[in-house]
Amino acid sequence: MTSAHEHHTKTANAESLHTLDHTRTDGLRVSSVRPLISPALLQEKWPASEAVQSVVERSRNAISDVLHGRDDRLVVVVGPCSIHDHAEAIAYANLLRPEMERHARDLIVVMRVYFEKPRTTVGWKGYINDPRLDGSFAINEGVERARELLLDIIGRELPVAVEYLDLISPQFISDLVSWGAIGARTTESQSHRQLASGLSCPVGFKNGTDGGVKVAADAIVAAQAPHAFLGLTKMGQSAIFETRGNHDTHIILRGGKVPNYSRADVDAACAELKKSGLTEQVMIDFSHANSSKQHLKQIEVGADVAGQIAAGDARIMGVMIESHLNEGRQDIVPGQKLKPGVSVTDACISFAQTVPLLTQLAQAVQARRKARG
Repeated sequence: MTSAHEHHTKTANAESLHTLDHTRTDGLRVSSVRPLISPALLQEKWPASEAVQSVVERSRNAISDVLHGRDDRLVVVVGPCSIHDHAEAIAYANLLRPEMERHARDLIVVMRVYFEKPRTTVGWKGYINDPRLDGSFAINEGVERARELLLDIIGRELPVAVEYLDLISPQFISDLVSWGAIGARTTESQSHRQLASGLSCPVGFKNGTDGGVKVAADAIVAAQAPHAFLGLTKMGQSAIFETRGNHDTHIILRGGKVPNYSRADVDAACAELKKSGLTEQVMIDFSHANSSKQHLKQIEVGADVAGQIAAGDARIMGVMIESHLNEGRQDIVPGQKLKPGVSVTDACISFAQTVPLLTQLAQAVQARRKARG
């Protein structure tokens, strides 16, 4: 009697003599497949200079020192909700750099330069996915524009922060990133935890969209461990990556069903971190659910958090602020010109409104030093 394995082998050998039609079962819902530039080629075209690499190294080390208690400054990730225009991003960077220098003793300022946006349903997915904002999805152009912009900003000695949403795009820009975020929708993703375990920069995990903190604590535990997983090399080749684990990781409180930036919320989050054997420290996002999606409430949240810091709370190691040249937001409407310096995703406070908030945070750090002796 012929076994099922023998029958399969004979059938496969017979069919190997002919060209098989895989289109019956594969790629049925793929409309097209386009070539993608390799990260290595892009880096060759837009290399990181010695000066740029020095900025990245210094800022990463400074953030790491904060996370490990060697630096008492506050990490401030500030900038537009998303990037949609190179010139406007540079204009913002030119305004932010003097503020970074002014508060260098108290704040580690990192410019938020987000190229990818998670969508609850559908919508514009960001500068890498659709750099022309017209649904043309010129992704090769997008990754090149993104790298060019990061080099332009870092060339002003201003470190940058991104959100890691896609699992392939980091290979194009991660060598330039000083701090990275894993968003509320992806904190629970095993693939993103594995990615974070191999990233060279410090990484913050946001609490879940429902406000749950344990999912972020679990993510930190996972990211600090070694992993082996499939990925794409700089040369564009599929490979197995083995990581050492990333101990420059922390939680970000961004609210959920209710805000979670108060002293009681910080206590609860740190209790959860302690149960997981993790350092009791948090970064607080002034935006998203913490401001109830009302951009001006970021100023109110900032005042509350600054008060906690000034009272001596060293567990707050950083904050996030959504800020653009001008306040508010706007929709992308075909054929309609965009207002300059206004976000096309979440609403932001203006840069003029950001400056006193940075000053308030710097003064809070100074007060914390005095309170702690």
